[in-house]
This record gives sequence, structure tokens and C-alpha cells, in this order.
Amino acid sequence: MIDRILGMFTTVSQEPHGSVWIVFLIGVAFGVIVQYSRVDKFEKIAGFAMLRDTVVPKMLFLAIGIASIALYFMVEAGYASFHPKPVMLGGLIIGGIIFGAAMAIFGKCPGTGPISIAEGRIDVMVGAVGGIFGGLVFTVYFDTFKKIIGESLGKPTLVSLFQGHETLVVLIFGIGLIIISIMIPLREELDNEDLKQLES
Repeated sequence: MIDRILGMFTTVSQEPHGSVWIVFLIGVAFGVIVQYSRVDKFEKIAGFAMLRDTVVPKMLFLAIGIASIALYFMVEAGYASFHPKPVMLGGLIIGGIIFGAAMAIFGKCPGTGPISIAEGRIDVMVGAVGGIFGGLVFTVYFDTFKKIIGESLGKPTLVSLFQGHETLVVLIFGIGLIIISIMIPLREELDNEDLKQLES
């Protein structure tokens, strides 16, 4: 068990992560955007789930569109690395159910959770600690879980389906998502804190 845990840290440490400064600047930009759009608030996630707030989907489409284009060209230029994970249908179904249930309970995702913790929301810390232990259990007993999540169906990517036209496909995909983000009408579910800020 200990060897497997140590092997996990060794694998991560040996990954070619690219420039630490680029990763840091991307993290800062992500934090600023999340803070500005307030998507780390429970009301935003809950409002999105009830189709009363569109800030989250607008941000997601915009972020994925920009990130798709940026990541592709960063990989091509040698500033980043990209390693898609294998498709395992059982794992996707089970993981999706767990992820959806956790978002419904906490109103957070792995990206906004740490930001909420940094803001002093201790309730989210429970989910973070649980996630860490859950990852540890999954790593230690991976051989057992592998029987449940199923066999690998390979690592298909969008660009692999259009070989010879990779750049064009990435641009069409990314720009298309950005356009969708712009076209989604803005609707916001405001909480008492937001209303007080508007009144002042």
C-alpha cells in the first residue's frame, strides 16, 4: 500500500508540467475570474441546477472555448503537455453520479471548492478532506475498483478524428463555444449579500 502511494507521488513529480510561472499566472487568472463572476457561491451553482442562473454555463463555455485553443497551441509550441485519460464507461457513469451528488450537496466543484475554503467557508473543507481520502482509497484499492469501472476503450480525442485538419478543428470548436457563451442570455440568482452590494 505504501509503495503504491509513494509511486503516485513519483509519477506526478516526473510529469512534464511546463513552466511553473505559466501555471501560476493561469491560476491567478482563474482565481480572478471566479471571484469576479462569483461562481464559487452556492447560490450560483444551485441557481444553475434550477435553470435560474446562467452565469455558470456562460463561464464554462467561455473558459472551455478559450482553454481549448490556448492549450492546443501551447502544446504545439512545447509550453505544455496534454495526456488524455482512457475512456472507461463504468468509471464515467459512477464518477458522474458521485460528482453530481457532491455538487448538489456542497454547491461547489473541484475548482471553486478551494477558493471557498480560502474565503473561510469551513463547510467546504469537509468535502475537500473527504475528496483527498477518497482519492487515497481509490489509489490503494485501484485493482479492485478496476473491475467495476471496466476496461479501457482507448484515448479518443476530437483532433484524432480529423487528422490533417487539427488546427482548423480546434479553432472551430473553441470559437463555437465562445459564441455559445456570448449568446446565452444572462440571468442571475442574487443572494442577500449581492443585493446589499447593489443597494450600496
